[in-house]
Amino acid sequence: MDDFMGLNLQEIITLLNLQDFITVDRLLSFGMRLLAVFIILVLISIVIDVLKNNLLRKAKTKKQSSNIKLMSQLFRYSLYLIIILFAALSYSNAWSEFGVFLGLLSAAIGFALQKPMTGIAAWIMVVTKRPFDIGDRITIGDVKGDVVDINLTHVHVMEIGGLIIDEENSGRVVMVPNWMLFEKNIINYTLNNDFVLDSVIVNVTYESNLDHAIEIADLAARKYLAGIISTSPGNPRIRLEFQASGVDVHIKYFSPARQLNEYSTKITKEIFDRIRVSDDVEIAYPHTEVVFRKKKE
Repeated sequence: MDDFMGLNLQEIITLLNLQDFITVDRLLSFGMRLLAVFIILVLISIVIDVLKNNLLRKAKTKKQSSNIKLMSQLFRYSLYLIIILFAALSYSNAWSEFGVFLGLLSAAIGFALQKPMTGIAAWIMVVTKRPFDIGDRITIGDVKGDVVDINLTHVHVMEIGGLIIDEENSGRVVMVPNWMLFEKNIINYTLNNDFVLDSVIVNVTYESNLDHAIEIADLAARKYLAGIISTSPGNPRIRLEFQASGVDVHIKYFSPARQLNEYSTKITKEIFDRIRVSDDVEIAYPHTEVVFRKKKE
């Protein structure tokens, strides 16, 4: 440790002229300035939090809330940077002899903190390009969920599915490092609106009245989607597909992204209840049916 790149500790101190500026007065001055900077940063943080909370109470949409949160972060970090730079530059005359040393130190820190710096660049990209907002349902790599926070280093995602294959909230928050945004595909399910396409499938027998089966599926969907069809991207629609034991009737509809299971469950039960009281529609299921035919003479 006493030998660094061919120089001993005393030579390094002499080279950097440390003995010329490390004095008690300068240390006290530096400490007072550091304390002042800390107090200013705390006061700025409190003021920004108060303003942000007041604006959030007035926000009426998810987009407005997201804009307030992101812009408050941008404003906070910008002020922090300006104050820290101003405090550092106030010592520029006293530290002019350390230009080379600080340059080498900055290069070393930049190399060691490549991913954190990339993460900050990714955060700036999120703030400016807005690939997603707080509240959006997204997939980043293999992480799927709802964005609950975006900060300088991580995107906090309320996980969907997780240990089970489902569209339900798992209760876990996944913290995705921001640098991953440059390396993974980002899928935003709610970029343009809060609806995603979903479907319920019922397989009816070939002996069923197909037109009636289509009507049942359509009425079941419209019963529960009546209140949101006017704001959704489209109306429910039917698609048919042949299967080995019957015909698949697909009822496709736009559902609120965070209520997929709720709507699909209600529509499924409504279709089942309507088919049970129907005389000409039957649900196909795996079974064996023996048919006796009269032998031709």
